[in-house]
Amino acid sequence: MIWTWDIIRRIIEVLWLINIGFAIWTVFRSRRDIAATWAWLLVLSVFPVAGFILYMFVGRQLSHDDIFTIQEEQAKYQNTFLKKQHRLLEQHELLPQSNQKPRARMLANLNLNNDEALLTFDNHVEVFTDGHAKFEQLIDDINHAKKIVDVEYYTFYADHLGKRILDALVHAAKRGVKVRVLYDASGSRGTKTSFFEPLEKLGGQAQAFISSSSKWYTSPRLNYHLHRKLVIIDHQIGYIGGFNIGDQYLGDSPKFGYWRDTHLRVVGQASVMMEVRFAMDWNTTCRKTRKPKFSIDDELKDFTIKHPQSTDPDEVPMQIVSSGPDNQDYAIRRGYEGIIATARKYVYIQSPYLIPEDSILEALIIAAKSGVDVRIMVPCMPDHPFVYRMTEYYAKYLVQNGVKVYRYDNGFIHAKTMVSGSNIASVGSANQDYRSYKLNFEVNAFTYNSQLSSELKKIFEANLLNCTPMTEEYFAKQSRWLKFKQQFSHLLAPIF
Repeated sequence: MIWTWDIIRRIIEVLWLINIGFAIWTVFRSRRDIAATWAWLLVLSVFPVAGFILYMFVGRQLSHDDIFTIQEEQAKYQNTFLKKQHRLLEQHELLPQSNQKPRARMLANLNLNNDEALLTFDNHVEVFTDGHAKFEQLIDDINHAKKIVDVEYYTFYADHLGKRILDALVHAAKRGVKVRVLYDASGSRGTKTSFFEPLEKLGGQAQAFISSSSKWYTSPRLNYHLHRKLVIIDHQIGYIGGFNIGDQYLGDSPKFGYWRDTHLRVVGQASVMMEVRFAMDWNTTCRKTRKPKFSIDDELKDFTIKHPQSTDPDEVPMQIVSSGPDNQDYAIRRGYEGIIATARKYVYIQSPYLIPEDSILEALIIAAKSGVDVRIMVPCMPDHPFVYRMTEYYAKYLVQNGVKVYRYDNGFIHAKTMVSGSNIASVGSANQDYRSYKLNFEVNAFTYNSQLSSELKKIFEANLLNCTPMTEEYFAKQSRWLKFKQQFSHLLAPIF
């Protein structure tokens, strides 16, 4: 056979058509929004081999079995506590008298109806922005635990800090404390299951989220991971926020330098709601690992929802709101939208990534053009260069529309916070990007307390002293090559 250019051209055309067919079949067999669908068709069509390799890491979704199991666990446990609070919502004001402001009531109702997030009242909160202080307090709390310690992190590295945390958990297990550890295999890449053997030999339990412990490899999915960061101790103390377990979160990484994050230590009933969230994630994973399930009826049988009667200004009404690819409620994203859309004076946001969906993007612009002081703080350096160019693209667009964006220069800012008005704030694991809105499992605390909001606002304003304003002049000075990378990255934002 003589290989003429005409034959080669026809073979290429046939292969290209086959590739288009596979691309259409691959993308449309899973439910996605329109932007992500077209973005993936573009990638798979233009880059026949590399596109499918990228899809294996980024585009693959959870199996229907995994989603069903997660939904089943959520329905089982949420229904245990919901009926009483819905009656409270119907018969009384949901918030105590000192917090009965229209915005707070609206947001509390939104989170209850959209995510079935119970509102608890008797919470005392301590804010941590430094890793050393946060983990010293966490280790001290673990060392004083008497009944249970439940740990859930996206990242649990087997480095110096990871070993310190594990040692504290091992000593707790020796005292007879029930210890459970849930981590994400991809986020904890490099941490082997053998790392937790000292804990399991003493009766403690550790498992990777919806992964079989018998597998020696890790799923290559970049998305659909357990991004939550929770610790619950003795049904009384809960930790929620942005810090993971690893030396870099102490500022010990030469690449990132000082690590600026935000985490809450909560003493009160909100810790029980964190435990319900942990129980659902733990039991979902037990389907694969066959480990003992969390029996919420036995371990939390004495829990009752308290009525909003206290006038103590230190008590923080709080809802634990979670979201993930197992449902289409987008609870945290809608909570963010609710805060922004009803803002009257200011909205301050901190996030390591700024890749908002159109609904968030438009809400921010409308707020800014309505006279609301909208400020967003992002890092000065990338942890993922491609994603950072997307952040720059959206920062530039928002600046052109009246939003103030700041580059944090004192290391790496990883906090996921939003504070607005006199008594509304959110702190948790969800970033301002597609992945947190839709693709990963996240959890945030939505709070309704003037003192806490004031503290978070002051922290933001103090951080501004270490920031560079990202003005229109700032972006105008950037090179054409950098601007091209920002524009190109933006095209693929829906798939990242």
